[in-house]
Amino acid sequence: MNVSRRAFLSGAAAAPLTSGCSLFPKGMARDLAWIDATETAALIRRREISAAEAVEAAIGRAEALNPKLNFMVAKDFDRARAAAAGALPSGPFVGVPILIKDLHDVAGLQTRYGSRASARAPAVQSDDATVASVRAAGFIAFGKSSTPEYGFLPTTEPLAFGPTPNPWDLSRSGGGSSGGAAVATAAGVIPVGQASDGGGSIRIPASCCGLFGLKPSRGRVVGDRTSPTDISVRLCVSRSVRDTAAYLAAVERTGEGALPRVGLVAGPTKRKLRIAWTTTDPLGRRADPDVAAGVNETVKTLLELGHEVRAVEAWPMDASTFTEDFLNLWAEGGAQVVARLSQFMPPAAVERGLEPFTLALARRRASLSADAFERSVGRLIAGSQAYLRWFREVDVVLSPVLSTAPPKLGQFSGDVPAETLVERLTDYVGYTPLNNVAGNPAMSVPLVWNAEGLPIGMHFAADVGQEAMLLSLAYQLERARPWKDRRPPVRA
Repeated sequence: MNVSRRAFLSGAAAAPLTSGCSLFPKGMARDLAWIDATETAALIRRREISAAEAVEAAIGRAEALNPKLNFMVAKDFDRARAAAAGALPSGPFVGVPILIKDLHDVAGLQTRYGSRASARAPAVQSDDATVASVRAAGFIAFGKSSTPEYGFLPTTEPLAFGPTPNPWDLSRSGGGSSGGAAVATAAGVIPVGQASDGGGSIRIPASCCGLFGLKPSRGRVVGDRTSPTDISVRLCVSRSVRDTAAYLAAVERTGEGALPRVGLVAGPTKRKLRIAWTTTDPLGRRADPDVAAGVNETVKTLLELGHEVRAVEAWPMDASTFTEDFLNLWAEGGAQVVARLSQFMPPAAVERGLEPFTLALARRRASLSADAFERSVGRLIAGSQAYLRWFREVDVVLSPVLSTAPPKLGQFSGDVPAETLVERLTDYVGYTPLNNVAGNPAMSVPLVWNAEGLPIGMHFAADVGQEAMLLSLAYQLERARPWKDRRPPVRA
């Protein structure tokens, strides 16, 4: 394809970017909106378009779609335009527009954490390490994407900003906590979105929105910490495997204490992998029928590709207390939020500013003795070690990402009574958190859509440090069951 810069700009930035609507010749707006980040950067390097044109087009798409999808909570348009017009970094994603999840510090903007409590927070003075690495990779950030309050929930419906609906069905959740990033990427506003994952927060929205999402190993990426209780990691959600592979190569941590380097994974695996699969979570709860059917379809594909695939029922660990123990660890985050806010806000303001679920987490942590908390952490570590030993016998574990298709908005919002919400979360999010505790890589691959046209991600996990194996398997699956032409009804 050789389209002039003028044609790209006129088609992509000026067209009304709602479902099925374009004022420009076929291929113009659609081409720039739906090429991936790797190709966008290549067009900029070849000077077929400029970085300024790519950024302006993304701003146009964001302005058109955000009123309907509510994925963006802060604009940084003028500085993005200035960055695009100036000297560009030499990273692999030179000039590619991106949104930063609003759990990260971007110089000159507030960090709101999806919370009403941060409404009067001053703008921060500098980028955090994650944002600095994204900029060094060549990306140009033009705003911040929505997130649930402090990233605590698997849906993006913060009371501070309102819900971020799913472009596949506006009555449903786009997932969380990287919901804004996923919705903007799925709708064609940006080709890739910066994201993070503390219990499934890359993989869950990737599953809900029909995207590819890789959670890397603990400590793999710049800005990640390496303590066994540091369960959150950073990367992205994308529409192509090659974008995530190149993103990982660009932000990978190196030097003392780093894991052996992955580098750029560029193609499908040639190995015959040993893959165990299940439709039950570690507590033995089964996925909904359409989700289980998707796993069965995926198994057939894996067999056709020549892999050694076997069904398993029981996970190799005692998970009887996992949910309670993980909630206790999660509650530590709620307690830290309350403690930080209490340093400069009176107790009544903290109560008014935070959502009921965040406050419930803080109360849960306060109810635990130091010994009880340590026992929970100890059981989590022991269980995750037993899980990791499984990878001596198998290369990959296949399961669903979630027990159901994308849920209705409101089902997991932070103002649902805490006991009810915990029950719902226990049934819904049973497959992803274990990998955060264990620190191993796992990915959601968009291989299945149900009869209602809703995406259902397939979850693949591997041993610590085995991102290259997962990415090469994802390339193979992308080739066998391509998803790039699947686009949601509400889109650019």
